Amino acid sequence: MTTTLPGPAAKAEQVPGAAPAQRTLTYAEAVREALAEALRADPRVFLLGEDIGVYGGAFGVTGDLVHRFGEDRVRDTPISELGIVGAAVGAALAGMRPVVEIQFSDFTAQAMDQIANQAAKIHFMLGGAAHVPLVLRAPSGSGTGAAAQHSQSLEAWFAHVPGLKVVMPATPADAKGLLLAAIDDPNPVVFLEHKLLYKQSGPVPAGADRVPLGRAAVRRQGQDLTIVATGVMVSRAEEAAQRLLAEEGIGATVVDPRTLVPLDESAIVSAVAATGRALLVQEAPRTCGYMAEIAALIADSEAFGRLRAPIRRLSGLDVPIPYAPRLERAAVPQVPDIVAEATRLVRSW
Repeated sequence: MTTTLPGPAAKAEQVPGAAPAQRTLTYAEAVREALAEALRADPRVFLLGEDIGVYGGAFGVTGDLVHRFGEDRVRDTPISELGIVGAAVGAALAGMRPVVEIQFSDFTAQAMDQIANQAAKIHFMLGGAAHVPLVLRAPSGSGTGAAAQHSQSLEAWFAHVPGLKVVMPATPADAKGLLLAAIDDPNPVVFLEHKLLYKQSGPVPAGADRVPLGRAAVRRQGQDLTIVATGVMVSRAEEAAQRLLAEEGIGATVVDPRTLVPLDESAIVSAVAATGRALLVQEAPRTCGYMAEIAALIADSEAFGRLRAPIRRLSGLDVPIPYAPRLERAAVPQVPDIVAEATRLVRSW
């Protein structure tokens, strides 16, 4: 049996600071640009999902794509996540490259049979004779007042399923580059876009440059501890690192895995070995969260012998996300929480 999942991780990309920007896009605009470039370049690519046509998507991401590429390429679907993903699996097996939009990542629960039992397994069950080049885009996370059924962080669900690749871009440039790479990939990719990032702006290269799956980004370097963060927590970790240096004289390295599957293990291990301390930050609830896997990775690696302090996790609370804004903020790590936890980690050990 042959498989393309996953090979050795590529070397981490060093991102010491903001590069001179030729242009600035929002995260949502970067996703839309990637979709447009994929649609233009490959007639096998098409989009499907609820309200992605004239309405432009629940968060406005698909915008005017239906007017630019037509209803055959940008397909509005009935309200049936199971049917949407099932149709996409069939289309992928028939040689197409569907890109599904699920309005909220929470709604993937309605389609988990197709995601976990069909898309993820067909390649393996048929001995490598078939591929499922399917991308499933899903807005995730809290912060919009959407309450418990529309605000979850479910990346650990998907990462636990062999056969799925899982991507969590944290910047506009990565949203574009990783999405193009995901559409190219012969395997099913779950592409989690945090809602709070859609309006954030940043430099995005023109053209169709890919960001390879399985390559982490070192967003910032420091000597006292390593912060590993995903999704919206990356920008919060960077802000916390700036405050730590200015207020406490603590230098923090910030590592953004970018893809959870495949995972750039060497980048994380190297960064932790260099600083001797690890703070792992996620929005998702603590119990069985993905950062527990990162902690196990560090404990099983050569970085363990270099640790000067216990590995610490800073996670969301083990509660459904509340509707009330103050409670919603209290349920997931904020910048002051990262600053406080990092300070304790460095000062106590």
